[in-house]
Amino acid sequence: MSNILCDRLNIDYPIIQAPMAGVSTPELAAAVSNAGALGSVSVGASLPWQAEAMIKKTQQLTRYPFSVNVFCHEHPRRNPQQEKAWIAQFRDIFSYYGAEMPGELSEIYQSFHDNASMLEVLLSTAPAAVSFHFGIPSKTVIKSFSDRGILTFATATNIQEALLIESAGIDFIVAQGIEAGGHRGVFNVRENDHQLSTVTLVQAIKRVSSLPVIGAGGIMDGAGIASMLKLGTVGVQMGTAFILCPESSANEAYRQALKSENASRTLMTSVISGRPARCISNDFCKLARHLTSNNIPSYPLTYALGKSLAIAAAAKGDHGFGAHWAGQGASLAREMAASDMITTLVKEWREARSETS
Repeated sequence: MSNILCDRLNIDYPIIQAPMAGVSTPELAAAVSNAGALGSVSVGASLPWQAEAMIKKTQQLTRYPFSVNVFCHEHPRRNPQQEKAWIAQFRDIFSYYGAEMPGELSEIYQSFHDNASMLEVLLSTAPAAVSFHFGIPSKTVIKSFSDRGILTFATATNIQEALLIESAGIDFIVAQGIEAGGHRGVFNVRENDHQLSTVTLVQAIKRVSSLPVIGAGGIMDGAGIASMLKLGTVGVQMGTAFILCPESSANEAYRQALKSENASRTLMTSVISGRPARCISNDFCKLARHLTSNNIPSYPLTYALGKSLAIAAAAKGDHGFGAHWAGQGASLAREMAASDMITTLVKEWREARSETS
């Protein structure tokens, strides 16, 4: 089809496989891109040399466009007293699993802000697109991508963020509704989250911004794609729909959680990572109900402990503390190769489009 997303990226279908740090792989991104959509990898959890290796591997697996995602979160504000108090709440659960409790929290993920080494990797490898989550970089950085011929995307969860994205010179807005799995892309976690649905957010952004909008959140099949495009989006971004693909790096516990009845129960929590994120309800979520969560350390400091607990529990055969990020449509996830997923989605979308025409 012909629309601005497809035309500017030279892809066949207006479908973006969401980056999903920790789940997306070069193999998944390449398979999606080879099938005519836009594959994505996230380097938000990677060091520059790891990011370069991931991007180059993806380039080896596909000659088609793909996107690379980075995290633009604020640098964490350190508060030793708060951090020690947070760690102390987990003393009993670490003891239960016979694991040593972390002595301190660490900044396990680098922010893209002021990260000259990561910027150099992206400019030198020059993927077709770069997307930003948790915020946006400076106009100077954005212009450097534009000068290199790299398209830019940024996540917005409300109108104010969308307007900031537009004023910064970014090419596309990804409207992330509250239904979406994984971390909310909110710029400032200290402000009230508007929690708009994807449908409402898309329409609200289109009223105030002239930038092309991509819908993200709760889209699991071709009918969902058709509905989003009918609202006036130029494409959709889908994450949970691709987790069960064999090319993703989701472990067996994650896959079983998506296949279970529990997949219909997702909730938003900040306790695992320090930022609000939607996941399948599990033991970590149950534990969170009994924790004092008023003073959660900044992201990604909290995530350092969350990951340590998940590792400690998994070592004893308990996988209920894994961060099984998933959207509200998790129970609709299907297990098939990424190329077959794109073929199926396109077929369903065309059928839904013909039924309403």
